[in-house]
Amino acid sequence: MNGDDDKARFARVVMPHLADAFALARWIAGNRSDAEDIVQEACLRAFRAIAQFAGGNPRAWTLTIVRNTAHTWMSKMRSLPVVPIDDLEALDDAQAPQAANLDQASTPETDLIAKVDAEQLQAAIAALPVAFRETLVLRDVQGLDYREIAEVTSVPIGTVMSRLARARRRLIKTIGAER
Repeated sequence: MNGDDDKARFARVVMPHLADAFALARWIAGNRSDAEDIVQEACLRAFRAIAQFAGGNPRAWTLTIVRNTAHTWMSKMRSLPVVPIDDLEALDDAQAPQAANLDQASTPETDLIAKVDAEQLQAAIAALPVAFRETLVLRDVQGLDYREIAEVTSVPIGTVMSRLARARRRLIKTIGAER
């Protein structure tokens, strides 16, 4: 009977968040194949631990398992390069330009520009150090709030806020340099 309860609980707690889990795994791993392996392993871990789920936010719980699985899996499967974090003063000196929000009709030219911009943004996000990238993805792609990100990443809320601000500044600096 407990097995059936675990299956139903898993379906209720984890399954609705698989798309978010895959998106996070893909951002962390950098490719679809590794992300699929990570999510599969995370689902196994989540199923084994479903009895210990004490309520709370099921999405944050699931994404925590995915994040931890991704880091463990990647350390076993491939060595990650160490990316130094720039000097904080240099990051603070970077200023965010104000972008104009223009409403334009869609044309082939604007569609092409939007596609190129999206590719540049994806490349810039992929180039961020893992800690910055995962914080940015959890906030701006997955829509988690600071408290949930702190829970998923096991860091204080202040660290989440700092990583997010620094990641955004790096993106602005990188994309601004490409133009």
